[in-house]
Amino acid sequence: MTTLEEAAYEGVSDELTDFAVYSKLAGFERKEKFKRILTNLATMEQNHYVFWKKYCTPDKEFKASSLRIYLIVLLRLIFGVTFAVKYLERHEADTIKKYQALTDSIPQSDRKAFDAMIADEREHERTLEEQFEEPHLKYLSFIVLGLADALVEIAGIHAGSLGIYNSTELAGLAGIIAGAAASVAMASAAYAQAKAGFKGSAAMSAIYTGVSYFVTALLLATPYFLTKVMIYALSFSLSFGIALTAFTSFYSSVISGANFKKDFMEITSIILLATALLYIIGTIIRHFTGITV
Repeated sequence: MTTLEEAAYEGVSDELTDFAVYSKLAGFERKEKFKRILTNLATMEQNHYVFWKKYCTPDKEFKASSLRIYLIVLLRLIFGVTFAVKYLERHEADTIKKYQALTDSIPQSDRKAFDAMIADEREHERTLEEQFEEPHLKYLSFIVLGLADALVEIAGIHAGSLGIYNSTELAGLAGIIAGAAASVAMASAAYAQAKAGFKGSAAMSAIYTGVSYFVTALLLATPYFLTKVMIYALSFSLSFGIALTAFTSFYSSVISGANFKKDFMEITSIILLATALLYIIGTIIRHFTGITV
């Protein structure tokens, strides 16, 4: 069990770094709403730092983690403020539990301030769920839908085409053509789905789904035009697909709290199984039809 002193040293380090990060993020923000939220969060973290510091050695010097600050700022620049903040606070529930376990160790004179700190941590969770949301994030499920479907379907089409034609160029073209057709179909389905109760724009939902599907299809097809060696083309395309699956699963896990490992393993397994099965089917078709292309 963590002692009060151990928790204090850990708390001082974490809260000081979080204060520095939120202050830095607030400096980047142009939207007044987000700047205000980040500034308030920075003030909370500074107060928490002051609380924990009283339980540490008085002359002990503490510094914020520069590496963590640079990492969060980089995530902010690449993926946006919502992702950066949710990544920073993704273990907020664990922090609350850890602090609550120390309740009996806190002197009565500091109990009010300690309870207020836990309330602040809960406020962080509510802020992240309700107030910190950039407009494009409401369409995240449609983007993931387009990506996931394309990864499975196009990988399978490539493998099946290789089995039939034994030609990387034809397999790549088959993926692009199928991707173009399927992206329109997926966009239409997303439009109809969004019209049935989604609070955002049905047209934007369709665009996000269709574009994410077709762009994924193009990226998966690229290796088939760069080499004529079937195993290389298939391996590079699958590797890219798995890497893209890892990225989207991680992004979703940060934004929506989904289980990264579960989602990644499920989609990857489906991609590999679909690829193997359709390659076998394509090979059987070539064998019985006598296609020699």
